Amino acid sequence: MSPISARTSLCGIILHPARHTRSPAMHNAAFAALGIDALYLAFDVPPSALGEAVAGARALGLRQLAVSIPHKQRVMEHLDEVDEVARRIGAVNTVTRREGRLVGSNTDWIGAVRALEREQKLEGIRAVVLGAGGAARAVVYGLVQQGAEVFILNRTESRARELSEALGGAGAGPLEDLSALPHDVLVNATPVGLQERRSPVPADAIRSGSLVMDTVYDPEMTVLLEEAKARGARPVSGKWMLVYQAAAQLEIWSGRQAPIDIMARAFDSAG
Repeated sequence: MSPISARTSLCGIILHPARHTRSPAMHNAAFAALGIDALYLAFDVPPSALGEAVAGARALGLRQLAVSIPHKQRVMEHLDEVDEVARRIGAVNTVTRREGRLVGSNTDWIGAVRALEREQKLEGIRAVVLGAGGAARAVVYGLVQQGAEVFILNRTESRARELSEALGGAGAGPLEDLSALPHDVLVNATPVGLQERRSPVPADAIRSGSLVMDTVYDPEMTVLLEEAKARGARPVSGKWMLVYQAAAQLEIWSGRQAPIDIMARAFDSAG
């Protein structure tokens, strides 16, 4: 990494709590590999301080902010502009400074699609997404854009139906419907399993031969993925969604192709 100076660009991530993020390791490794004079930091921002945090980023000239839980939807209120895709998804995970304006976008959907397509093409497949929050909205958008038939299941069924209608899903229902839904791909987009030994669904609802991705990446092998593997499904770690969405963020502001392998190794070393 270049010596930090007044010319060093500052980037970072806002989230709460900040203890589980691996984004600084990935981005700083990419900066070093590409020779970019920039520094990436994590900022623990409670919900009550979100507006002040965005104002501070604006005042300090940060080039880019990643936005994580629990800020992906409320941050939109504090930006100058939100691009069409992020507005359609209803969540922002990336804020980039462009000519002095803070512009919100969403790369989570790109991360989800690229992670899943490491294993199979998505056009024409049947997918089930668990959850109806910001992560789920991005995953559903990405799957629909790739031509998948998407069902959304959520603890609060009304939120699942609202999301399905908004983004062109094929249907919605409660989590208990999973065992009755034929599917090729299952994605957990809830926080269940984040640093805890718990799965969002019963093991016997997981279909043998299906592709199962968990957006939770800490631990990398969640209970859901362990049970998926045991039942003959193909597990996809949330690591890959995180790596690919981070790579897309880097490419937005730097215009450089992100070094995926280096970012993935940085993810591993930060564990």
